[in-house]
Amino acid sequence: MSGEEETKDEGIAVSSRLFAFLLLGIALVLIGIIVLVLASVFSSSSTSVGVVIFIGPFPIVFGTGPNALLLIIIGIILAVLSIVLFLIMNRRYDWL
Repeated sequence: MSGEEETKDEGIAVSSRLFAFLLLGIALVLIGIIVLVLASVFSSSSTSVGVVIFIGPFPIVFGTGPNALLLIIIGIILAVLSIVLFLIMNRRYDWL
């Protein structure tokens, strides 16, 4: 090869538009969290909080307030739907 080294690009090529959408999504989530925290701090009414955290396949669920049970149920339903969609999409592209 006449003394020239070949360079290989390893990894996944990501377009700049896709990366911009990723950063926009992260920014919107952080702004939403800040707005919710500020609204709960400065609000004089009773608030409810429900949280579903996934560590691997294991959910950790907790909440507080008068409507916490409803928020937890909605969070679990959304989490299960996201796992089902992930499995469907993974199975669809498994044969490629």
